[in-house]
Amino acid sequence: MNPVRIQFVREKLEEVWGYELAQQQVAARSSSSSSSSSVSPIYAANVAKQPYENLGRTQFLSGLDVADIGCGGGLFSESLARLGARTTGVDASSSNIGIATTHALRDAVLCRPHVLGGQSLTYLHTTAEELVAQGQTFDVVCAMEVVEHVNGPGEFLRSLDQLVKPGGHLFMSTIARTSLSWFLTIFMAENVLRLVTPGTHTHHQYINPKELVEFFQIDRNWYGKNHGNSTNLPQRMQFETRGTAYLPWKSSWTLAKTDTNLPATQECNYFFWARKPLTNPTQLNTKAGETSNIIR
Repeated sequence: MNPVRIQFVREKLEEVWGYELAQQQVAARSSSSSSSSSVSPIYAANVAKQPYENLGRTQFLSGLDVADIGCGGGLFSESLARLGARTTGVDASSSNIGIATTHALRDAVLCRPHVLGGQSLTYLHTTAEELVAQGQTFDVVCAMEVVEHVNGPGEFLRSLDQLVKPGGHLFMSTIARTSLSWFLTIFMAENVLRLVTPGTHTHHQYINPKELVEFFQIDRNWYGKNHGNSTNLPQRMQFETRGTAYLPWKSSWTLAKTDTNLPATQECNYFFWARKPLTNPTQLNTKAGETSNIIR
């Protein structure tokens, strides 16, 4: 699944950087101080800090601090490091960290001292909550196929929020709570085909795309009605959900097109991206007592 994960991360970052660079160039050409820009003040101060020079480059993550939460055996972390990121792979399982480290040592590039255990790739046997307690923050935080396995997903998502730097990006992949997802991921994958160990997934812990979007709008106040001028931004510059599906006849995953917002494409596996505002969300005006009733 790594190729489609990288595809979504690349497409989303380059879309955001390209949009903001274009807005910045328009503003620079304008001689009228009263001319408006569709870049929200919440994000505008961060525009100059974005790595626009990475647009179109193979190593499009160069210069960015990236966390891979729930890294497992480290395959996605390795991909992030190869793309230029200063990558921190995090997992609560010491066994997984051992596997990830051993696998990286077999790679002639990744095993170099300045890469593995150096500035490019580090593995930590810890949790997102412990990283928050240490005050760690990242330009990009990824949590791929993790939240559906977490008891108390609300607290986990709040930890991810705190790990993302203001103006940074959160990428997740998870599974929608639908009849189709039960059939594909539990009945077929676990019970019939035995592709994964029975009991790996718990259907009631799956989270629908709308629920994840509403959590970061209502509980975390990242975007939406409480942000005033941020609503001038296209929705796709604030958050996006996009479906992905496995094609057995190709033995590969495919990512839904950017212009495909049909709910049917997100009935099982899907990606979620959101941009954290530069302004501290807790400083924004939220209605007293307003919180998410979906994810606890």
